[in-house]
Amino acid sequence: MLPLSPGALLTLALLAGTAGAADPPRASECSAAPLIDLMAKPAELVPGVCVNPGAPTTFVFGAPLPSGAVVLSDNRSVDFAQGGAFVTVYPKRSFLPGERVKLTVRFGDGAAPEEAAFWLVGHAEQGVRSVEVFRSARSADELKREAAEARAEASQCQKEKARLLAERTKLGGLMGAAWLERTEEIHSKDLLEGLVQHPGNALTVEEATSYSNKGSIAVRLLLRNFGTETWTATEAMLTNSMGVDVVLSLWRDAAISSGSSGFVVVGVEKSSEQLGCPCSLKLREEQQARAVTMKGVTFPF
Repeated sequence: MLPLSPGALLTLALLAGTAGAADPPRASECSAAPLIDLMAKPAELVPGVCVNPGAPTTFVFGAPLPSGAVVLSDNRSVDFAQGGAFVTVYPKRSFLPGERVKLTVRFGDGAAPEEAAFWLVGHAEQGVRSVEVFRSARSADELKREAAEARAEASQCQKEKARLLAERTKLGGLMGAAWLERTEEIHSKDLLEGLVQHPGNALTVEEATSYSNKGSIAVRLLLRNFGTETWTATEAMLTNSMGVDVVLSLWRDAAISSGSSGFVVVGVEKSSEQLGCPCSLKLREEQQARAVTMKGVTFPF
């Protein structure tokens, strides 16, 4: 075999490069799907659309496009025509498989997104004839409102997270009581003898004990349900002699069913001196249809 000249070697190399360029692009580079949803993809992701050299592809939008809405990154290998709510691109026959040209379309209705971009990717086999572009247009005010709502929701979640973390660091039960008494003894007082129960109460108070510690008070009640319906305490309010209401936190094991008794504990982070008792205490269920009210609530000092 005769040795090849340098010119022949160069010719073979160029032919080999052309053959490699003719290979179809990877499937991930473009799609021949007839629908593109702009809202279903990240804004920074530019979708690839498979086009055939010498064959037109039409992009159909849901609203009329303004004049001069189309920009091509390379007008030498792709032509286009704009009309109404569509854009038709014409890849020239010289448009090689794997070659890419960016198509950018600007919308004129003032809604978001303001524009959309697509990669036109040459493909020897696949090529979509028509692509419907779905764009859920939203006004700038709507987007601002959604962003503000998202920020408010995130802020509320952060606050709730902080509250839960703080609660996890608090001791409960007997350990909590022992921790409180490290600086001051917990005082208690039997209230039942001096308690005045409202005659229309839904439940009867069988036991009543008040507690005080530095900066906090609590009342523990044992309630008997003589009615025919289950009762569940959901709200507690303490009213002092001046008519000032204080909302109390409430703890209970479960609803108190007919004919049974159950404990309810209410309290607040306030000192007994701040409350100005004797006070009245009112427990209510969710719909406030049935309540338990008592007067003569005091706290030990």
